Amino acid sequence: MEMPEFSRLTQVVKKLRDPNGGCPWDLKQTHSSLLKYLVEESYEFIAAVEDGDPKEMEDEIGDVLLQVLLHCQFASEENNFDIESVSKNLADKMIRRHPHVFEKVDQDIDADQVVSNWEEIKKTEKGDVEKSLIDDSYLKFPALFAANKIGKKTKKIKFDWDNASQVAYKVEEEWQELKEEIGPMENGGAANQDRLFEEMGDFLFSAAQLARHLKIDPEEACRHANKKFLKRFQKMEILIREAGKDINEMNQEQMDHFWDQVKMNEKA
Repeated sequence: MEMPEFSRLTQVVKKLRDPNGGCPWDLKQTHSSLLKYLVEESYEFIAAVEDGDPKEMEDEIGDVLLQVLLHCQFASEENNFDIESVSKNLADKMIRRHPHVFEKVDQDIDADQVVSNWEEIKKTEKGDVEKSLIDDSYLKFPALFAANKIGKKTKKIKFDWDNASQVAYKVEEEWQELKEEIGPMENGGAANQDRLFEEMGDFLFSAAQLARHLKIDPEEACRHANKKFLKRFQKMEILIREAGKDINEMNQEQMDHFWDQVKMNEKA
């Protein structure tokens, strides 16, 4: 299958990095400097998928692809790898890890067995190096996402709570410990910031495990909460403007009146 537009795109990226006539901004970039954009563009694609907007998805996945091509171009300039070698490596890996498709066709295999086979093949590829059942690779992900993955792994080795009620008690326990650290602040005292940091982390980790037991992805739930808050906040801004007021000159109590009005409108 010919892909002339993909070929054209790789040439566009190469031209951006051309020392003679390329883009000054692109020429300054490195693998490290572009990392934040790879993360940002990926999350923008996630948002487009959640919104169910195909046109926006097309645009955002293109931005993700641009980041991939730029990193391949950087590596190509240093003779490390390029988009062709990356494609070969990925295609070979997909074939190795899908023997039920590319070797002996097995139409009876289910998705769970595919995942199990995938993990076994990965172990074979990496050799017999002794590793922790939950290694540091889990720390590469966003925190809530990682907490969920860690919990799923501990469940597989039966190091987990039996049910959501037990986890809820753990969340309450961590909440009480966090409140104890907050306590001195209520009387104008100074809290131990290191202890606050520690207890807040424990509380959030436990909350992520409760979400998992309730079959809720904590990362998705938090993104949904963020979107809900922003939607309400923006509606509140509209009501405030319609009332002829300036939000920057209002106090908390005054804004709460409009916030409550937004919530009442949603229920109605």
